[in-house]
Amino acid sequence: MSIRISLGHIDKYDSRIATFAHQLGLSGVQLHTPDLLPGAGGHWSLAELRALRERCDADGLAIDGLENVPLDHFWKIQRGLPGRDEQIENYRRTIRNLAEVGIDLLGYNFLGTYVWRTDMSARGRGGAMVTAFNLADVHRGNALAGYRLTPDQPVAEPITAEQMWANHQYFLDAVLPVAEEVGVRLALHPDDPPVDEPLGGVARIFTSPAAIARAREQAGHSPSWGLNLCLGTVSEMNGEQSVNEIIDLLGPAIFYVHFRDVLGTVPHFRECFIGEGNFDPARVVRRLRDSGFNGFLIDDHVPAMLGDVDTWRDTSSEAYCSRGRAHAIGYLQGVLNGLGLDEPDAARADGRLAARAG
Repeated sequence: MSIRISLGHIDKYDSRIATFAHQLGLSGVQLHTPDLLPGAGGHWSLAELRALRERCDADGLAIDGLENVPLDHFWKIQRGLPGRDEQIENYRRTIRNLAEVGIDLLGYNFLGTYVWRTDMSARGRGGAMVTAFNLADVHRGNALAGYRLTPDQPVAEPITAEQMWANHQYFLDAVLPVAEEVGVRLALHPDDPPVDEPLGGVARIFTSPAAIARAREQAGHSPSWGLNLCLGTVSEMNGEQSVNEIIDLLGPAIFYVHFRDVLGTVPHFRECFIGEGNFDPARVVRRLRDSGFNGFLIDDHVPAMLGDVDTWRDTSSEAYCSRGRAHAIGYLQGVLNGLGLDEPDAARADGRLAARAG
């Protein structure tokens, strides 16, 4: 069993990103609605996926997974609106095309109004810029409005939790058989922030360990369904206790991990540096190992340190290659090394790329 670190949540992939990965000693990347996959036909085409795969292979980097199809591929599925069947059919095409080029992991979320924050310029340790959420301030709207995955389509009628559960079941029933057939895994991201109150007129449902357990039941314990364990989101629920509950619940059904943390829990929290938040990183990694987790960790939502560009709203590669991100990855590498869970990068990279070439 191995736990590795991938350079993750990449929006715009280019030579700068590839160099940054190699300088950090990483052999794989995870991409987030990447700019090299425009999906103009309503799905990710075989040609553009193959070109992305070949580009990363040429840079000596394996694609560990993709996350979040473009907003206009998915928002009707989330909200259960007319036109969702067409979007679902396109999603099934995307799954088949991923399998064709050897990419076996696709993350998704079911956030009808996406991630919410009430402050995008809060101050963390030493004045680093972080984001924050306070339920008392949601009447002012989502401070993340304008981000490319935040829908600008108004919610005509409030969408209840019961409707969202039904929409999720409808989606799984349609796509899981295809994922199982071709060997692609789908990983759910919990709702961020995990509040029971609707935000922007849409209820949130994946807000507790019990809700994640229900999602697994909806998937019928399919081997093609699992969790993108966003530690920050789960920590927002009830700190390390909720993190432990979900790790113990899912174990090997955790496909990969967003490794970040927050200070505080809902209804009020702010993001922070790894190691100063609600949970102990080394304890969490040990628990993941003991649970049978056999995936990768990525950095996520890093603070903007002195000299960094806003690392949340600026998706350029220049902003991405930040001090905050290098700090997060270095911290995680130290944790894995201290626990004896790392392995020589060159051997790992050679083995994974050789396997993909075959």
